[in-house]
Amino acid sequence: MPEWLGQSGDNLRPGVRLGAYPQRADIDSGIADRITDSVGIKWQQLMARRHCSLAYVRDQVNNAAKVLPKAGSREFDSHLQQLKANMARDGLQGHLVAQAFAVVRACAEYTLGKRHYDVQLMAAWAMVHGYMVEMGTGEGKSLTATLAAACAGMAKIPTHVITTNEYLASRDAADMTSLYQALGLGCSAVTEDMSAPQRRSAYSADVTYCTNKQVAFDYLRDRLVTRNENSQLALRLQQFDPDTGPVLRGLCFAIVDEADSVLIDEACTPLLLSREIKDPDREQMYAQALTLARQLHKDRDFSVKQAHMTVTLTPAGKTRLASLCDSDGQAGASGLQGIWRGKQRREWLVQQALAALTVFRADEHYLIRDDRIEIIDPNTGRTMPDRSWQQGLHQMVEAKEGCTITGQRETLARISYQRFFLRYLHLSGMSGTLCEVAGELQSVYGKPLLVVPPNKPRQARGLACHVCSTSEAKWQAIVERVCEVHASGQPVLLGTASVANSERLSEMLDAQRIPHMVLSARQDAQEAQVVAGAGLRNAVTVATNMAGRGTDIKLGKGVARLGGLHVIACEPNQSGRVDRQLFGRCGRQGEPGSFEMYVALDDALVSDHLPHSLHTLGLKIRSSAPSLAASLLTKWPQRALQYRLKAQRRQVLHQDKQMDDLLAFSGRSE
Repeated sequence: MPEWLGQSGDNLRPGVRLGAYPQRADIDSGIADRITDSVGIKWQQLMARRHCSLAYVRDQVNNAAKVLPKAGSREFDSHLQQLKANMARDGLQGHLVAQAFAVVRACAEYTLGKRHYDVQLMAAWAMVHGYMVEMGTGEGKSLTATLAAACAGMAKIPTHVITTNEYLASRDAADMTSLYQALGLGCSAVTEDMSAPQRRSAYSADVTYCTNKQVAFDYLRDRLVTRNENSQLALRLQQFDPDTGPVLRGLCFAIVDEADSVLIDEACTPLLLSREIKDPDREQMYAQALTLARQLHKDRDFSVKQAHMTVTLTPAGKTRLASLCDSDGQAGASGLQGIWRGKQRREWLVQQALAALTVFRADEHYLIRDDRIEIIDPNTGRTMPDRSWQQGLHQMVEAKEGCTITGQRETLARISYQRFFLRYLHLSGMSGTLCEVAGELQSVYGKPLLVVPPNKPRQARGLACHVCSTSEAKWQAIVERVCEVHASGQPVLLGTASVANSERLSEMLDAQRIPHMVLSARQDAQEAQVVAGAGLRNAVTVATNMAGRGTDIKLGKGVARLGGLHVIACEPNQSGRVDRQLFGRCGRQGEPGSFEMYVALDDALVSDHLPHSLHTLGLKIRSSAPSLAASLLTKWPQRALQYRLKAQRRQVLHQDKQMDDLLAFSGRSE
């Protein structure tokens, strides 16, 4: 068990011991420390078989419930107040956690009409004890989080329940407020449109629901307020102004929902707090770079590595670019001046312009909305309005699409997601797909993984993976399959990897006169409503990636008899975890369901990340060994891409530490 368990209650909250803004100090562990930590995690996983087992947790909570008065009675309220006093004094000790779980379960049944399953007790118990928890899709993670969050709240520990989506944060806070109020705890949600005083008020609640982006940027803004102070002693001695001071109360206790998305997939992107700098001359520079780039020819003047999202000028291309800059493409002209006379600068600018023209595609990598470029998250299919590409690439894309060009950004503060979450005194999380990244969770965050069994055995049937020679043949086969399933009345959920593919499929379904709903980055405001109706009889829903993730799909009347929800993956996603999340939308809580996948030899994932020799092999064995071909065409490129992304995450963390060292040397920090 973690070393802080069983200690006094003030070691995870603001106070005399940790000061006004508690957080964990950065630790640059050596090899010996990492080996020791790894052994400790293995021992913790071994002990979990007993101390976090389903039977052990169930018995502990049920024994505590035997002496629990009836919820809503005066005796219950008196019992609750005494328990909160004990937890505030003694912390999260095992017997107190069991009593807290019994109280929360009774209150949930009394206020929400929902009783926590035994597996939810087990999952929450593990999170209170510092584990990452794999909990199947549809097992009720939102309700599970209330156990761990309320337990920490009763111990007076500021608690953040962190999600990937602002709608989910607001929804869960609203849905669970009555439960927290019955426990005498405050609950709030942080949203994008809040002012600093409103955020400060929201974070002052016992339990705060927020997105990973919001809490991380609020932390960076707090760093500016505290003058980037790293010294724990200095932070303890500081008295913050309640009106102009930090909005957070430190990084004490975090429960991360969809932990693989937040801690792994998002980790490639460094967090930058910046301000815009206007420079009218830059607009002409971007336009000129695009003009030059359009005069270069692919393969001869430049090469494209779509898998790495990069463009490289060839020697011939560099010579051609120099010639264009000298003559400006016009006979008798004097040529371009200024930055275009410098070889490295002009080559870098044109490479960025070529990337904007050839690598980044509308409705796949970004969306054009209200004269703005909004980046599409490849893992969720949602737009990220506040994100922008760095080093002028975002402005190049804006110029390419004829949008208003935003100014360059000056960085005020920066941190990586890895370092930010490592600063929480207590970090835990849950997701339906963590097994694949268990090693990285251990090596980066020092967190062991516990897999929680389903409440009811899963009944979903996995059907064949269909391999098609071309994407045209694949889309036609998918439409025919939808017509077949739709005729039976069984609802169909189709998952695509881009907005463009969703719209293409929608047009083909329209041609067949099949009524359907489309859920992509264009319809993100209606996400929950669309997904919630995807289980009704005859419903056909087209969704990008994991749009609607976190929203239950309830089966309509009589749908179970038809076979439940049928899920079709129209193309393999970048990660097998996302495929598993998509397939997990059916067959929840023992309900019937089915799923299948279609893959084409010219799908982006296959063509960009599979070696040509294996691509040829897949084509040859497509008819004789379809299952082997399907595995080759999906698993291999997914693993290759995830290995590359893992290396990028390591590099981001390494660069972040290097930058911190450099800034510290200059007297600044982050």
